[in-house]
Amino acid sequence: MGVNLKWISLFVLVIQNSLLVFVMRYSKTLPDKYLSSTAVVCSELLKLITSMIIHVYYRIKETKPPEKYSFKMLLSELFGKESDCIKIMVPAVLYLIQNNLQYFSASKLDAATFQITYQMKLIMTAFFSVLVLKRKLFKHQWLSIVLLAAGIALVQFPTGDNKTSVAAENGNEMFDKLLGLLSVFIACLSSGFAGVYFEKILKNSKVTLWARNVQLSLFSVIPGFFIGCLLLDGSTIAERGFFGGYTRWTVLTISCQAFGGIIVAIVVKYADNILKGFANSISIILSCVVSYFLFDFHVTLLFNIGCCLVMFSTYLYGK
Repeated sequence: MGVNLKWISLFVLVIQNSLLVFVMRYSKTLPDKYLSSTAVVCSELLKLITSMIIHVYYRIKETKPPEKYSFKMLLSELFGKESDCIKIMVPAVLYLIQNNLQYFSASKLDAATFQITYQMKLIMTAFFSVLVLKRKLFKHQWLSIVLLAAGIALVQFPTGDNKTSVAAENGNEMFDKLLGLLSVFIACLSSGFAGVYFEKILKNSKVTLWARNVQLSLFSVIPGFFIGCLLLDGSTIAERGFFGGYTRWTVLTISCQAFGGIIVAIVVKYADNILKGFANSISIILSCVVSYFLFDFHVTLLFNIGCCLVMFSTYLYGK
């Protein structure tokens, strides 16, 4: 069952990531602009509620009469001595930083540069897997990671339909580019360490996956709301409202992010972070293929070479 769930969750993660790319891109092109800080908080809040409902449902089923599952038991599982809730604060804050930096770097860099540089998270994940989890990677696996990075770089190389973005890029200041690259690097560093740290906690604890998700979301929502929304964007929210600029596409984007986070947690539980990274990379390839048929995306020789490299590297890593 674990093996089946591992590959099912990876497949769903690929589809979810591909859908999120289109939905988020479209929501950001609409005239009404929404604040990224509020979107991140809403996404984490939705994930918190969903995880809480699933956790309570399973615990009620597992609790045998005459004992009944109570609110006191829930608090003990989430914040008791054996919950290790303090440890969850580390990946929660790092994921919050990563999510906000993604929006920031995407506003400073063109799409191609952002996608290429963001693949550094695979290298970061592999590094922290060896350092923290003491996981041994064989030579061919290290080679597969390098090939993956090269393939993704080629796939995201600007094509004939990127003239507008290239022209816009020429008008940007160098300082903005440096800020964008720095934010991507920090986001990748945060994502890599947070993912590996969370994997270690999940696989060395009796606390359920859904309880961990509740903790993770809760410790993301609190600093996200008070620091991101109130402190940084408080004046804008006071003027336009918390949901200023929201459309149905914004709501769909938030939903994809929320349930994507749950899927990622399942992948980390039953697979590992590097396979999660490959799933993300394959979703980029899938997005490009869908764009070719639906959005007049121009496939180049570099794209074909990059696609082959990504597919081969995925095979090579699992060999």
